[in-house]
Amino acid sequence: MQANTTGKIYIVDDDEDFRDSMQWLLESASHEVITYPSAQAFLDHFDGEIGCMLLDVRMPEINGLALQQIMQDRGIQLPIIVLSGHGDIPMAVSAMKHGALDFLEKPFDDEVLLQLVNKALHHAEEMRQDLGEMNELMECHDSLSRREKEVMNLVVTGKANREIAEELGISPKTVEVHRARVMSKMRAGSLPELVQQAARLSAAS
Repeated sequence: MQANTTGKIYIVDDDEDFRDSMQWLLESASHEVITYPSAQAFLDHFDGEIGCMLLDVRMPEINGLALQQIMQDRGIQLPIIVLSGHGDIPMAVSAMKHGALDFLEKPFDDEVLLQLVNKALHHAEEMRQDLGEMNELMECHDSLSRREKEVMNLVVTGKANREIAEELGISPKTVEVHRARVMSKMRAGSLPELVQQAARLSAAS
């Protein structure tokens, strides 16, 4: 089964034999793999590139759930496939509730793992694209003047130019000019699109 996605696969597991076998399997499917013997090793050396993670939930010092929380705190966004032994399933379920993409119980079928990895890498690419779009949207919003931001905030609530003019103490014609600049700078083709942009910015703040 050949890889049809891009991105690195980060394996975090304290079992050296398991890491080696997983690395061989994934590299044989044309994936780029980096392994870590502990959560701390991952945190110390993670290169920040797009990819996904295979994460053992039961490890000494920092377990999988704790690493997941640290990653969230640091803004490390990697789709995570949790690996668990039979007795670790409650921990794996907890990891899913905290955002893990899926979990596999050891031992598992190689083909199932490869399918999940491809799914995770597709998800990582979607996250990368969403982040790029959000960064571009924030740059557009940052380019607005203070007054243009005020006008935008009122426009997306559905207020007419006359109402905005009264609220801001400016003429309707001036509101019209600001409104046109907002649409241009935000690269919004319509009012509904501008409303959607405002909603995304609000959710990200």
